[in-house]
Amino acid sequence: MTEPAPVGLQARRSDLEARLGAVHERIAAAARAAGRGEAPELIVVTKFFPASDVRLLAGLGVRRVGENRDQEASAKAAELADLDLEWHFIGQLQTNKARHVARYAHTVQSVDRPQLVSALSRAVAAENQRRADEGLPARSPLGCLIQVDLRSPAEHAGDAGPAHRGGALPADIGTLAGLIDAADGLRLGGLMAVAPLGSDPAPAFARLMELSMVLRATHPGADVVSAGMSQDLEQAVAAGATHLRVGSDVLGPRPALR
Repeated sequence: MTEPAPVGLQARRSDLEARLGAVHERIAAAARAAGRGEAPELIVVTKFFPASDVRLLAGLGVRRVGENRDQEASAKAAELADLDLEWHFIGQLQTNKARHVARYAHTVQSVDRPQLVSALSRAVAAENQRRADEGLPARSPLGCLIQVDLRSPAEHAGDAGPAHRGGALPADIGTLAGLIDAADGLRLGGLMAVAPLGSDPAPAFARLMELSMVLRATHPGADVVSAGMSQDLEQAVAAGATHLRVGSDVLGPRPALR
């Protein structure tokens, strides 16, 4: 006989279910408004929230999970290794953390420089060697999205501080795509971006889609466009994003850090 869940856990599951349902409704409504036949995939960003929340979300049908700090992501992935989850690393990644990320990540969405491409390729090779030594199968190729800096030329010229969300310049996408495509153990997935702070996200996402079209002309399989968060998912859906990254609207207010 299955033991009943603790009352607190039941309440949290109900809260997550309601929030997740509301987000799915927003996505579906935005897709209908844009005349899209299929809604984008949802990646639930669980940074700062406990592994217990991720387990509850998995029980509600969530498969794609986003994290932006390696130490936190590594611990959660290890604790939840029994679940069939796709871990997406979405934060700025130091090259010395690449080896850790290669152990659990399905995709790194924040590839923004050649040094990181090289580090990730070496990390996948090291991870596969570790697995071979332990009699385990090799991991699948590590998906890589090129993070694009969508600031305008004027914002770049003025070095607009807080508006900078990281990423490669649009002019560098082709070079990075070629490096990823040629690197052992990596798979070029497409593009990712965050709308500049304080600006209308719609033009930025439209620009991202234009850049995606250019990329797909030479790399047809790089068809992922990851854009849109809690506050601007409708604009991302309207632009044509294939994946959305939503955290607070699914999980609620960020817990106090200790």
